[in-house]
Amino acid sequence: MISYLAKKAMLPDGWQSNVQIDVDADGFICYVGAEKTDDQANTLPGPVMPSLVNLHSHAFQRAFAGLTEYRQRADDSFWSWRDSMYRFAASMTPDSLQSVATQLYVEMLEGGYTHVCEFHYLHHGAGGTHYQRLSENGGRLQAAAADAGIGLTLMPVLYQRAGFNDATPSTGQRQFCLELDAYLGMLDELQTSALPGQEMAVALHSLRAVSAQSIAELIEQAPQGLPWHIHIAEQQAEVADCLSATGQRPVAWLLDHCPVDHRWCLVHATHLDQQEVVAAAGSGAVAGLCPTTEANLGDGFFPLGDWSHAGGRFGIGSDSHVCRSAAEELRLLEYGQRLLKQQRNVSVQQDGQHTGAWLWRQSAAVSKSISGVSLGRIEPGQRADFLVLQDDDRTSDDGWVDALVFGGDNDAIDQVYCAGRQVVDNGQHLARKASKQQFDAALKKLKEMV
Repeated sequence: MISYLAKKAMLPDGWQSNVQIDVDADGFICYVGAEKTDDQANTLPGPVMPSLVNLHSHAFQRAFAGLTEYRQRADDSFWSWRDSMYRFAASMTPDSLQSVATQLYVEMLEGGYTHVCEFHYLHHGAGGTHYQRLSENGGRLQAAAADAGIGLTLMPVLYQRAGFNDATPSTGQRQFCLELDAYLGMLDELQTSALPGQEMAVALHSLRAVSAQSIAELIEQAPQGLPWHIHIAEQQAEVADCLSATGQRPVAWLLDHCPVDHRWCLVHATHLDQQEVVAAAGSGAVAGLCPTTEANLGDGFFPLGDWSHAGGRFGIGSDSHVCRSAAEELRLLEYGQRLLKQQRNVSVQQDGQHTGAWLWRQSAAVSKSISGVSLGRIEPGQRADFLVLQDDDRTSDDGWVDALVFGGDNDAIDQVYCAGRQVVDNGQHLARKASKQQFDAALKKLKEMV
């Protein structure tokens, strides 16, 4: 066991002073209290708060971030970006994937995330060429997470077709595609190879990429009790295609045909009508919001106000990794709502509430549902994942969180702990130099291939 002493800590019932946090050999909190019981406790240099789960990641896209920021055509959109992404994905190898993912996870830890839900659909090589082991790339992601020291929920993705009315995948999509039996076999194989701190979840790429029959069969055959994640209603064209093919909007169809509950993460869910907002929020599902990617791709604005009023839950992810900062995702989420409503502090619903702290608490509260791991609170039974902030004497308590979210990128984060083990000091990951060298070498090879 190891003990930490925090001068101030954000606990479930509010901020408290002189808090001792004891961590067991498995990395979980076994004691939290104001009574100091260990004179050898490690004193933490600033205020302590829970870290966040990154609920949506495509690790290979970290190497692609920033490479499409030029106009390709007059109607440049998500769909033209997707074509470029397919070409880039074809250049990835297992070695380059592991190097890119390791650096990405290092950056996530520096940005306030200590666990990542990896939405993994890069199953094959270019054009669908199979590796000797179907789980090759998934295993590389598990290794990358272990090397970086971040918790991982690996989510192999079922991907089968090009669109609602097009069963034949394009050349760029073939490396993502699996038959259901192969998918279930890979899920089992990766579960067996998972390392401590690593869990599994089930993922459907989208309604357009998986048939209704396959979804029904997977619901019957998949291991019970796992989280489920799905891209849904990200683009208006997707909503229109779903209406044409099924007679229903995507979220309405999902709610009518799947056992959607608190274990389901509806990634993006950007374009909902009011009935879908009320029904989806009432199901307990989590809206998986990725504001920087949604802005980068021109997706649109999530109806956060209506969702919150309906009791809906939400978390954040970095998706395509144009940003790896939890604070920046929350900042852009709030700023988007401000621009829509032409008001300030619009996410909170009560006078006196601190916007940054409220957004952080809401995102932390869904951690277990979406990851399968007890995270997001500093209390016994939770994994010992937390941030230590710079001790800014201009503010205190929830004001520290506001300063983190709205006062500037990751500057306020001093130290990061995952499963009780320090991975970041003075704002920098302890293994950043080595991971960056491998990342740069991988990028050089990828550049030659693209």
